[in-house]
Amino acid sequence: MTWTDAADAADPEDFTAAGRARGLPYEEWPEPWRAAYWAFHRRMRARYLEWAYLQLGSDADAEDAVDATFDKLADKWCQMLRMDNLPGYAWKVLKHRVVDQARMRGRRAAPMDIAAFEAALTTMSHDPFEDLAEALAAYHEIRRLPERQRDVMELRSCLGFTTEEVADLMGVKDATIRSHMSQARQRLAARLREDVEGTADGEKQ
Repeated sequence: MTWTDAADAADPEDFTAAGRARGLPYEEWPEPWRAAYWAFHRRMRARYLEWAYLQLGSDADAEDAVDATFDKLADKWCQMLRMDNLPGYAWKVLKHRVVDQARMRGRRAAPMDIAAFEAALTTMSHDPFEDLAEALAAYHEIRRLPERQRDVMELRSCLGFTTEEVADLMGVKDATIRSHMSQARQRLAARLREDVEGTADGEKQ
């Protein structure tokens, strides 16, 4: 059973009529609610961890942020079952929890140099230091993109998720992901041209 199948069977109206839905303890959830929650947990947790690690550079911090995310989702699960875009809401919660986790550790979210280093190690060519420098530069440019484009580029290009997986994760349509990818690539290409032209002008002076 997928989480959507379980969610279809989980009617929050079963409890709202009695005025008990808000803040209902997990022990009192009807079985369809539990099935939907754990199906969603199984489907998303591994992906959430990958993205959180990319932002935080620490397995422990990533796990803390993701666990805190699912705690928050459990608190809101009844309301979420009525949402038109449950995955989109969950994605926003995850992003906020990652920022909170980074703040608690006294650092900015997204130490992308760690991800760049690991990416370079897995794709080394004749010159690993050149690969690392290029990866660092690429991640630096990705971090300058608008938020949605940045998220999509990180998930697609840095983590290797498919368009369908990213759309599922963010709660949007496949076409939206493709549009964000196209816009992000255009921005990155334009900045690359600017950097090349700037370097060439500097060498002429």
